[in-house]
Amino acid sequence: MTSPSTPRPAAHPGCSQPPAARTFPVHHHPTSSVPDPQLRLETLLVRSGTGTDPATGAITTPIHLSTAYGHPGLGESTGYDYTRTASPTRDVLQDALARLEGGTAAFALSSGMAALELVTRTLAPHGGRIVALRDLYGGSFRFLEVLAEEGAARVDFVLGMEGLRGALADPADLVIIETPTNPMMEEIAIPEAAELAHAAGARLVVDNTFYTPVVQRPLELGADVVVHSGTKYLGGHNDVMAGVAVVADDVLAERLNYRLNTTGATLGPFDCFLLLRGLKTLALRMERHEANATAIAEFLRSSPHVTRVLYPGHSGMVSFDLAESVDVARFLASVRVFTFAESLGGVESLVTCPSVQTHADVPAEVRASYGLTDRLMRLSAGIEHVDDLIADLAQAFEAAKV
Repeated sequence: MTSPSTPRPAAHPGCSQPPAARTFPVHHHPTSSVPDPQLRLETLLVRSGTGTDPATGAITTPIHLSTAYGHPGLGESTGYDYTRTASPTRDVLQDALARLEGGTAAFALSSGMAALELVTRTLAPHGGRIVALRDLYGGSFRFLEVLAEEGAARVDFVLGMEGLRGALADPADLVIIETPTNPMMEEIAIPEAAELAHAAGARLVVDNTFYTPVVQRPLELGADVVVHSGTKYLGGHNDVMAGVAVVADDVLAERLNYRLNTTGATLGPFDCFLLLRGLKTLALRMERHEANATAIAEFLRSSPHVTRVLYPGHSGMVSFDLAESVDVARFLASVRVFTFAESLGGVESLVTCPSVQTHADVPAEVRASYGLTDRLMRLSAGIEHVDDLIADLAQAFEAAKV
């Protein structure tokens, strides 16, 4: 007799059908079945995790740190057995994330890269073809390069909608995009990308880290999977590392859940609590991030120390090129309100130099092909007073003049 955890025998070499995809039912919190009134996104965010502990009436979701749960009897369960498989705190978070992105199931993982790895390994068969944007976040580019080097996938990197149209004239298994791209801020039309992907027989994965569901909900625009680095805007306070994947297809959800339970990169209860806390203020924070970024972009466009500004008009991310009259190292050493650091999306304003930080592992010729220069700076506008942020950039420009 074969137990559920025993590897299935390999398919017979003469068999033309691949083995059926393994699935595992998605677990939801007991309170998730309570129908939601028709609430706007801002209200859903504030109510994330509220009313999930009827035994005490706690306003905030408890942190269930237990790794194991007692069984009432042989063959009986409370619904929770082992925290890698399901945790009450994680269930509350995942149910909230699914609602916010318009999905039916969400998965909270240990990092954004863990979320991308889960989705890619599940949906792209070994040796399958992946089409991805070339100007992705450097960590995503590196991961896909490693897959290609190991023979796990054939990866074609392309630029923009034109590149997607050309590459998806041929069959593919998976398409991976960001919109906007990091750090070039290039927006991709999700409905067209979805149409191209599906016509090629592929699923579309959209990294929604920069925009969050406050700005766009990719599943409603045709995407099959949404991923986030929850470390960024969703958490919002530079104090939790997390990844998120959301789907609206129940069968796909069960496939992802099987692999996640098998590989184990789930988010711990305390980090789930921090992410739930961050969600409650997401709409307010995004409003301030965007207002600050809009004003900063306007200031940068008028500055003689800047030669190019990249800002799509939403969220808090702005990229720009320093003029040759500004020393890069001195500029980065001179900021006082901004912090020279590698992350983004928190309440504190950060400045990053992608060529030596987030995209250092991307070959220089690849970076050059899409305009990422050594003088490009990426700003994550926080929620400080915008006049202080602009004054800080102005004084740093002056201090770094050559």
